[in-house]
Amino acid sequence: MTRDDFRLLHRLRVRWVEVDLQKIVFNGHYLMYFDTAMADYWRALAIPYEDTMHRLGGDLYVKKASLEYHASAQYDDRLDVGLRCQRIGNSSIQFVGGIFCGDQLLITGELLYVYANPNSKTSMPVPQVLRDTMLGFEEGQAVTQLETGSWHNFKDKAQPVRTEVFVQEQGIDVKDEWDAADASATHAVITNRFGHPLGTARLLEKSPGVAQIGRMAVVRVMRGSGLGGQLLQALITIAKARGDKEVCLHAQCSAQAFYAREGFEPVGQPFDEVGIAHIEMRKVLVDL
Repeated sequence: MTRDDFRLLHRLRVRWVEVDLQKIVFNGHYLMYFDTAMADYWRALAIPYEDTMHRLGGDLYVKKASLEYHASAQYDDRLDVGLRCQRIGNSSIQFVGGIFCGDQLLITGELLYVYANPNSKTSMPVPQVLRDTMLGFEEGQAVTQLETGSWHNFKDKAQPVRTEVFVQEQGIDVKDEWDAADASATHAVITNRFGHPLGTARLLEKSPGVAQIGRMAVVRVMRGSGLGGQLLQALITIAKARGDKEVCLHAQCSAQAFYAREGFEPVGQPFDEVGIAHIEMRKVLVDL
């Protein structure tokens, strides 16, 4: 088993609380490492786990968890935890895993889950869409779809994401979230293979040759998985195609570093917008 056997590798660093009197990781913590990596596995599949299982009407329960120890991790080691869906039966899903320090394999593991009714705890067939998503991911298939278009076409997908992120999570007043600009904007929406919307943003024309991106939102459990960057680049591509020379946006100050990594530079000083600190940022699309 090598690192190359896994599409999903979760990086973590051994904490002091996880080592025993021998100054090595206590054996039971390796199961926790695999369980922690499992959250990243669902994120890699673009599956918000709790909401998706609720919609499907089932849940996964551990039937078997086993570990084989080859070498020990020590305090402050940087580990990579690999997980792979090995097999899906009628109601069972088998994962195999490996924990690596550099290229050294420390631990191998197996996790066997049963898909079951959460009320009766009786097994049920794994839903076909879940089966296809997991096996497709392991084969290298895309797990999301990005589409762009009008508010008329994408309102039903963009609106729930913006409501969840801006209204419910950030506490922005409903009357401040919805405006007439939606009707003229180009909207980008990302959905997973279940058809559930995960992120959205919109593109406006601020002035001739200057585009403005706004209402950028990704559901909380999917942040850090690259969806925001995909939305941003899709709208920048549209702006370039229509001849815009510059794109600007009002970034929440907490997200300034994200936009900076995408090539945006701050302009002026932070300001308040709907009760949240923002800063204007701009990116040149062509040489002026």
